[in-house]
Amino acid sequence: MGNLMQSGSSTDKVNTDSSLKGSEDDMVVVLQDYPLPEISEPIYRMGEKLRLIAQEAYWWRVRSVQTQKENYIPNSHVAKVYHGWLFEGVERQKAEELLCLPGNRVGSFLVRESARERGLYSLSVKHRTITHYRIFRLDNSWYYISPRLTFQCLEDMINHYSDFADGLCCALTTPCLSGTTPPSDASLGAPPVVMRRNFDWKKIDRRQLVSTDSPSDNMVSYGVRNSIADYLSFSGNHSAQTRAESRKKKSKSLYALPDNGLGNIDYDDDF
Repeated sequence: MGNLMQSGSSTDKVNTDSSLKGSEDDMVVVLQDYPLPEISEPIYRMGEKLRLIAQEAYWWRVRSVQTQKENYIPNSHVAKVYHGWLFEGVERQKAEELLCLPGNRVGSFLVRESARERGLYSLSVKHRTITHYRIFRLDNSWYYISPRLTFQCLEDMINHYSDFADGLCCALTTPCLSGTTPPSDASLGAPPVVMRRNFDWKKIDRRQLVSTDSPSDNMVSYGVRNSIADYLSFSGNHSAQTRAESRKKKSKSLYALPDNGLGNIDYDDDF
C-alpha cells in the first residue's frame, strides 16, 4: 500500500492516465444510430461495438465486431472504450441511455471520462434507476468515491466494488454492453442440445457448480454453472468473501481509513 498523503509529480499523473488506455486494441461504441432512421436504414445501431481501424479527421474507419464488415462513421457518433468499462467523452444522459439498453442488468456499470475536462471521471451504475457517483482524485493520484476508501488506480476501484457495494447502490456486476449479441441468421439453425443422463444432485460437489476450470470435465454446463454462481453471489456473503480473497492476490493498493461509517459519497448530479 502506498502512503495516502504522498504527493505525486505531474509526470506520474500523466503516466497513470495513459496506462489506462495504452495496452488494448482500440474499441468504440456507437452512441446513436448511423445513419439516422429517418434518413435511411442504419448501418450501425446505438450500443454496437466496433473495432477502430483508422482515424481520418471527422470520419473514422471501423469494423463491426459481429459482421466483420468495414465502413466509415462520424467520430461524433462513437466513443472509445478501454478495459470494457472506461468510456471516453460520454455525457451523463448518454450513459443512462447506454445502460438502459437490453443486455444490461442490475449492477451493470461504466466509468465515463468527462468530454469537457480530461482526467475527470464518474461511475454510472444500473440499479432501480441509473445512479451516478463522482470519482475524486488526490494529489498523489489515488482515486476515491467515498473518502474512507482510496485506490491507487481505477482498476483497483472497480475490482473492489465488484466484490462489495460498500456504500454504492449495489455491487458492480458486468461492464455496460459486455454481452455480445450474435448476428441474426436463420441459416445458423438451433444450437445442439447435449443431454446428460443419470444426473444426481446429491453426488455433485459444490465446487463443481461454480468452478470454471476444465469445463469439458464438468457435469454441469457453463450456462447453468454461471447462473448458479450468480445466485450464490447474491444469496450470502460467503461468495463475495471468496472473490475478494482471490482479487486480493492481484491487487493490494487499497487504503481504508479506520472508520466504522461508510463515509460521504458524492452523487454525481451535474457531471
